Amino acid sequence: MVTNELMVSTATPLQVARARGRVRGRLILLGPAFVAAVAYVDPGNFATNSAAGARYGYLLVWVVVVANVMAMLVQTLTAKLGLATGRSLPELCRERLPRPVNRMMWVQAELVAMATDLAEVIGGAVALYLLFGIPLLPGGIIIGTAAFAVLALRSRGFRAFEIAIAVLLGVIVLAFAANLLAAGSDPGSAMAGLVPRLQGTDSVLLAAGILGATVMPHVIYVHSALTRDRIPAADDTERRTLFRGQRTDVLLALTAAGAVNLAMLLIAAASFRGGGPAGADSLEGVHAGLGQTIGTAAAAFGFAIALLVSGLASTSVGTYAGEVIMQGFLRRRVPLLLRRLVTLVPALAVLAIGLDPTRALVLSQVILSFGIPFALIPVVAFTRRRDLMGNLVNHPLTTVAASLVAVLVVALNAFLLWRVVAG
Repeated sequence: MVTNELMVSTATPLQVARARGRVRGRLILLGPAFVAAVAYVDPGNFATNSAAGARYGYLLVWVVVVANVMAMLVQTLTAKLGLATGRSLPELCRERLPRPVNRMMWVQAELVAMATDLAEVIGGAVALYLLFGIPLLPGGIIIGTAAFAVLALRSRGFRAFEIAIAVLLGVIVLAFAANLLAAGSDPGSAMAGLVPRLQGTDSVLLAAGILGATVMPHVIYVHSALTRDRIPAADDTERRTLFRGQRTDVLLALTAAGAVNLAMLLIAAASFRGGGPAGADSLEGVHAGLGQTIGTAAAAFGFAIALLVSGLASTSVGTYAGEVIMQGFLRRRVPLLLRRLVTLVPALAVLAIGLDPTRALVLSQVILSFGIPFALIPVVAFTRRRDLMGNLVNHPLTTVAASLVAVLVVALNAFLLWRVVAG
């Protein structure tokens, strides 16, 4: 008995987790990427992917696929960063970058957090209007405050919060799987959509929006904090074991998110392209049109439920990301209520003045795409440094691939800006 107690007392956290059994020991390694993945299927994705399918059919399928592959690489790097250093990305920026650069990074990260909340709160408010007829402004307030209930689970430990978010993600996956089966699609056209091409400035705007809605800057920040706060590694061997678990976590979670994003576009393309109802490139139009084109009210209901769950889950993750940003860049803790109000007010202002919700969502995703380089470049720079990463330092090819992703994002945003100004 004494020997067993001594063994337990000297066991590392990872050994204790593995002692729960083969299946439970592996499951305990999963979770952070599912929290991050919810941000990849937030209401901004509903708006941009549905608009892309309704306007251009299968043209932008390749953008969704490429963006999801890029997201897998990015989230793997940021998860590894937190695991290897014991620091979140904002904390490392504060410690390693000059003070003026750090403050500039903080300002743009706060703008990213506001753009994120704009999409999530507006999307949830639209869902409440579609389901229950609640006006947009009160609906936005409901979504903004309901996030506290999900965030409260963090007080019970990381697993309760991760499981709740994973369940909400599962609801979204099931809703879109059912609607895709009902709507059908053209496999040949979908495969043709894998060939990279664009058609005019509007398609470039949507491509940038899809990218901004898929590779999310705020979860680049938050994912490093999620892995940092989880299971501490006792040595390099355990660190590698944990990283293998995180790679599996990213693969599973972002495959699910990518499938949802692709389903959004395919459903809109199959249902609305070339003869869909007027306004089918808006959230309200998609909701109304699904019932008409698929021929069942359940399709519209499933879309609205998925939108509501997405808004609730993603705004909870967004609020947590705001806390990580503030604490990391400035080393300051802000009361959760105040933190929530900072990012909630702009979204409520948009609802109050009556701007078109779908247009506001798409533009918010474009703003997010401009924030990606500010998060991605430091991740690449830090993860290539052996003095920071130890045995988890990037392979040179990984650094090259991540650098190409950063260049692609910057080039796409520059091209978008040029086309908009020139046009």
